[in-house]
Amino acid sequence: MTHLNQGDPAPDFTLTRDDGSSFTLSAQRGKRVVIYFYPEDDSGGCTDENIEFSDLSPDFAARGAVLVGVSPDDIASHQKFRAKYGLKVPLAADPDHLAIEGFGLWQLKKLYGREFMGLIRTSFIIGEDGRVERIIRATRIKGHAAKMLAALDEVIAAA
Repeated sequence: MTHLNQGDPAPDFTLTRDDGSSFTLSAQRGKRVVIYFYPEDDSGGCTDENIEFSDLSPDFAARGAVLVGVSPDDIASHQKFRAKYGLKVPLAADPDHLAIEGFGLWQLKKLYGREFMGLIRTSFIIGEDGRVERIIRATRIKGHAAKMLAALDEVIAAA
């Protein structure tokens, strides 16, 4: 899984979002950030995951959390994906794997006996101080967004 542990400083990165603006993790200090990394725009599981995060985005915002989805797809793909499903969550493009590799998520995967490098679907809660507060690998896509919201509630309650 990731080489990061709870309490570690989150690797800083700057990526372009689907609206053309930049997202820099360190610029979010003072706010909690929920980052979900997903493999590919417009595939079955990734679509379900993004729709669930989009549906819950007002709940994340109500808790003061900045929510962003990251995949290796480019801006044009993100824009098409967002428009097709009416997604509300900003999507950051990481075709060079800057954040993906920084968080240790570009790894060897196996599918139907075939090995290939790919993104390990994982989500993070980054604290107001820039440290990793929670790491949750998405073993089941359905319900992952709700699981992250529950984890955010736990982190807030413990603070």
